[in-house]
Amino acid sequence: MAMMQEFKAFITRGNVVDLAVGVIIGAAFSKIVDSLVQDVIMPLVGKVVGGLDFANYYLPLNNQDTHLTLVEAKKLGAVLAYGSFFTIVLNFLILAFIIFQMVKLVNLARRNEAAAPAAPAPTPEDIELLREIRDALKNK
Repeated sequence: MAMMQEFKAFITRGNVVDLAVGVIIGAAFSKIVDSLVQDVIMPLVGKVVGGLDFANYYLPLNNQDTHLTLVEAKKLGAVLAYGSFFTIVLNFLILAFIIFQMVKLVNLARRNEAAAPAAPAPTPEDIELLREIRDALKNK
């Protein structure tokens, strides 16, 4: 039973829950970026460079025909699938850029929050009384 209590104490700490939420959101965001790269950006890049499909770019590492699709070539032997690698690198660069922009926005918000002037602290009652006494003595 002590193990369950220790686990409960561990899991209810704020950092663990925050980390779990971050990982889940990160995984979902990664799928969005994957779809953006695969379904939007890579077809546009392929169109610009003459209708090429980067997913099927490979170099055979044996004496096989290079006119096969990547799946067919993999069945026949080892291949160097540089088209898939290019797509994944592009995916990473887009994801890194988006995360960089998000971090910049968070840092900017923190700087603006820190730069906002703090409201003046209310004057303590004893200081107010001393000022009243001083003003009363000046007026005599």
